[in-house]
Amino acid sequence: MKALIIEDEKAAVRNLKALLKEIDPRIEVIDSLDSVTDCVAWFGTHAVPDVVFMDIHLADGSSFEIFEHVRINCPIIFTTAYDEYALRAFKVNSVDYLLKPIGAAELRHALEKLKTLQHAPESDDALSALIGSLQKHGRYKSHFLIPCKGDKLLPLAVDQVQYFCIMDGVTRAVVSRDESYVLPNTLDELADSLDPERFFRVNRQYIISRNAVRDIDLWFNNRLSINLKIPTGEKILVSKLRVNEFKNWFSGH
Repeated sequence: MKALIIEDEKAAVRNLKALLKEIDPRIEVIDSLDSVTDCVAWFGTHAVPDVVFMDIHLADGSSFEIFEHVRINCPIIFTTAYDEYALRAFKVNSVDYLLKPIGAAELRHALEKLKTLQHAPESDDALSALIGSLQKHGRYKSHFLIPCKGDKLLPLAVDQVQYFCIMDGVTRAVVSRDESYVLPNTLDELADSLDPERFFRVNRQYIISRNAVRDIDLWFNNRLSINLKIPTGEKILVSKLRVNEFKNWFSGH
């Protein structure tokens, strides 16, 4: 079996090679790559291996960018720490997922699973569906780096943000009554980078989290007035044309 490793951490490459040799000396690691650019070039000039061990975060971007340039028709075992959404998707689509640091038992199980995957006629379609769903999900912002006093950057998880708004001409991420942060992004930019299942652009001034909603008032002219758990000092109105869209978003339809 010929294996390709796509990983930008040298220690992780060494560890994976050692484990593969220990589990099955017949597995040949034909190459290791650490960037999207190198991967695209490699697949353009080499035969597809029997399996690819692929980290999601590479030296120059997300490994999902590779699939925008080349088609990889072989099983892929992803080797990275990723979120619960991804973990569920991998399991459903029968593509294995190894959480770093990788152990021998997990790797052995993944290699055994390959035998089934390689003989499944629907495996290519399942892999394509998985890649598509994770490409979309992987584009959504998960953290901000907020400049602090001195030479520090404060990490702010998107999960902490209740809403984003324009306040005094600047964009703010509001976490609590007493905690908010200025962001360099416009609301348009944020709307494109946030997960639409979790955040909704209610109007030109607010993007809100579903968890931030306290209750909703029926308003004049068939509009809605959204009341948040953290008071905003002004009414957040949803126009008549977007009421159904908001209701569907909020109820998860």
